[in-house]
Amino acid sequence: MEDILAIIFLFGGGTAICLAFSPVGRAVADRLRGHGSEPAYDPELLAEVQSLRTDVVELQERVDFAERLLARRDEPQIAARQDPE
Repeated sequence: MEDILAIIFLFGGGTAICLAFSPVGRAVADRLRGHGSEPAYDPELLAEVQSLRTDVVELQERVDFAERLLARRDEPQIAARQDPE
């Protein structure tokens, strides 16, 4: 059991040290310290996302309207079937 733990600590510790001194490890450390750069957003991309959001809202409204029309159209047919007179 102790041999397995020694091997795990040896390889795990070596991997952790290699990761800590790699560019990825340094970037993670900078990010944790708060020195990481803020992501720069492209204004054209933000405008495109806003346009897509507007389109999605409009499509949701159209689907809601179509559902209401279909529900309203079915109501008289149901009433006509129930009342044979």
